[in-house]
Amino acid sequence: MLNFFSKTPSNDMDLTVSEFKEKLESQPGLVIDVRTDEEYNNGNLTLTDHQYNFLDGEFENQLDQMDKDQTYYLYCRTGNRSGQAAKLMKERGFNNVYNVGGFEDLANGGIATKDNLDE
Repeated sequence: MLNFFSKTPSNDMDLTVSEFKEKLESQPGLVIDVRTDEEYNNGNLTLTDHQYNFLDGEFENQLDQMDKDQTYYLYCRTGNRSGQAAKLMKERGFNNVYNVGGFEDLANGGIATKDNLDE
């Protein structure tokens, strides 16, 4: 049985927390939270550049305004929606797109977070 915390990426778009930290150092990019507004407002990564809700179509609507040559790091609650969003970006011609997984895993892995409710 595989240990959940030592999972390895299933493709070249999925990064573990440690891979994300390393990649962000060597290849800076935009960090996008694709969760709902409510999820985002309950806490997010401090390095988040944008929050575009994947479920209501906001994320997809933003794609035409995004630079296809930029590097993007996507996250959500568990990594599922950000994986779907990354796949959608790849299908639309974006090359440097990474699914960095779920918010809690990132927070538990040492990525700084903020709680918007305290602001």
